[in-house]
Amino acid sequence: MIDIHPTARVSALADIEDSVRGTRIVVGAHAVIDSFVKVKPAGGMGDLLIGEHVVINAGCVLYTGNGIRIGNHVAIAANCTFAPVNHAFEDRGRLIREQGFLPSKGGIVIEDDVWIGANCVLLDGAYLRQGCVVGAGSIVRGALDAYTVYAGQPLSAVRKRQ
Repeated sequence: MIDIHPTARVSALADIEDSVRGTRIVVGAHAVIDSFVKVKPAGGMGDLLIGEHVVINAGCVLYTGNGIRIGNHVAIAANCTFAPVNHAFEDRGRLIREQGFLPSKGGIVIEDDVWIGANCVLLDGAYLRQGCVVGAGSIVRGALDAYTVYAGQPLSAVRKRQ
């Protein structure tokens, strides 16, 4: 089920696939989904919930997997990938594509007022708390504290936003 709020703006060049498993894709009020954004329900039973006043810029890919929840007033720069799913691969006697998926690490959760820079990758279990900033080119697979700036370095090097 795809539910796009009437005030949201989705580019005619965006590609939002409907789920064949019955999961939801919800786009909130005043959200903007730019050209060449791809939403693909794949790899799990999670919903994609996009809050109000969210901007997702060109070239982003969002696999629904174990779910993605994006809060309000979130800015996502170009060419980011959200992949809340993990392939199983331990059985050498079977092709990886035939092994299915590992258990969920909680999907991806992005709280309100977050900025994600260009070319970031968010993996299953990423939890971005309110007000954090993720620098361009970062890979996130765990929790980031509120109002911190993360630039892909070890979490011990994350600094508090002033």
